[in-house]
Amino acid sequence: MSGRTHIYGFHAVMARLRHHPQGIHVIYLDQNRRDKRARDLVRAAEERGVRVILTEGGRVDEMVRGGRSQGVVAWVEPVKLATHLDDVLEELSEPPLLLVLDGVTDPHNLGACLRSADAFGAHAVVAPKDRAAGLNAAAVKAASGAAETVPYITVTNLARTLRELKERDILVVGADEEGAIGVSEADFSGPVALVMGAEGAGLRRLTRENCDVLAHIPMFGQVESLNVSVSAGICLYEARRQRRQAGEGGA
Repeated sequence: MSGRTHIYGFHAVMARLRHHPQGIHVIYLDQNRRDKRARDLVRAAEERGVRVILTEGGRVDEMVRGGRSQGVVAWVEPVKLATHLDDVLEELSEPPLLLVLDGVTDPHNLGACLRSADAFGAHAVVAPKDRAAGLNAAAVKAASGAAETVPYITVTNLARTLRELKERDILVVGADEEGAIGVSEADFSGPVALVMGAEGAGLRRLTRENCDVLAHIPMFGQVESLNVSVSAGICLYEARRQRRQAGEGGA
């Protein structure tokens, strides 16, 4: 199956069936899965002309090499979303809203960030090629379908990319616990790139220096930090709240 890859888990496979069924070559399903989720998947595959092979659960698990397959694996062609920022920005009909990840190396965190990006309408997720998780099968599963809808753009030099975004009049807002303002005080109503660092490590020095604004999420409990995907969701929600409010005010 040269040139193909696999995805696994019911959310990821169902999302591929909904959005890009033509790119699915075959689905392997644990023959002992006879619950509603399995029946719904088989029905969706039949409606779209995708072949489902019932097989032993052990063989399905072997395909994912230690991942939690939930008894379903699909061999697919990679989804052809935009791979360059220029392509994303040129097609937009509203001010860009980008999520930039600096040093997020856990594929589950990457997948969860993609989910937040999809939920709140971010136009792309941007990350460096090095010191980053990469969009592997575990990240796709954690994304629960968002990997099919949100472009994941990797760049060689993140600091240079942030400078180029600023040259395009895109405000670069870094989420940082030492930020001078709260996220609700940052201006997300126009073109914005929201930059998140890894949990614990935060933003790298060069990344922080290339942000226009540093903003923090007010914390009221005992924990000192949030998972990066939770933080991204909070900030992206605030961006959409401000944009909706600005639209209503201008109507």
